[in-house]
Amino acid sequence: MSSPSMPDEEPRFDGLLAVYVNCTLKRSPERSNTQGLIDRSVGLMREAGVAVDQIRAVDHDIATGVYPDMTEHGWPTDEWPRLFERILAADILVLAGPIWLGDNSSVMKRVIERLYGCSSILNDKGQYAFYGRVGGCLITGNEDGVKHCAMNVLYSLQHLGYTIPPQADAGWIGEAGPGPSYLDEGSGGPENDFTNRNTTFMTYNLMHVASMIKRAGGIPAFANQRSLWDAGCRPDFANPDYR
Repeated sequence: MSSPSMPDEEPRFDGLLAVYVNCTLKRSPERSNTQGLIDRSVGLMREAGVAVDQIRAVDHDIATGVYPDMTEHGWPTDEWPRLFERILAADILVLAGPIWLGDNSSVMKRVIERLYGCSSILNDKGQYAFYGRVGGCLITGNEDGVKHCAMNVLYSLQHLGYTIPPQADAGWIGEAGPGPSYLDEGSGGPENDFTNRNTTFMTYNLMHVASMIKRAGGIPAFANQRSLWDAGCRPDFANPDYR
């Protein structure tokens, strides 16, 4: 087996847009440990030419529900429609959040619910709107649960139509709590080789796959178009109108 070698030039990913949604429970400007890990990934993306948008979800008035705009369902206000425009504009979505009681934060769950509420929207090919975009996640905490939280987030994203690259998650947990959090002095979080390696692999895999899909013009539109299925065009399935 030949030894691995670095490419002559690092790849560039100019033209891609990534959005990071921080699902911390802490409102700005309170320090977020999750933001500390996000910053590592964002730095790699920006160095590689990717434009980055960031949303701290708890800073926004996001109504509870599973419809694109909850003001149409009895809520007086809802900032989600404007946030969704920013998310849909991005080639890459990274959901990031803390572990609470071994699970994702309530804010993370609300964001995923609202993404789910928009999953019936179709793109110009008649596919679900999230087709052609890639997703990943970052998890932080001082108690067990990184893999459990990542499984939930990544399953949810792929179910909605996002493409999940290899090793599309990374995280950091300190000693089982109560203990230091990622950015606390002496935690070892920012220096942790395992976390830094996985964050780097995740970030570049997101950029690689997003670039591949964009060059290909998206996910091929055959046998995955909801609009055609509803119209009766169903490969390998008889049209029920003619049974």
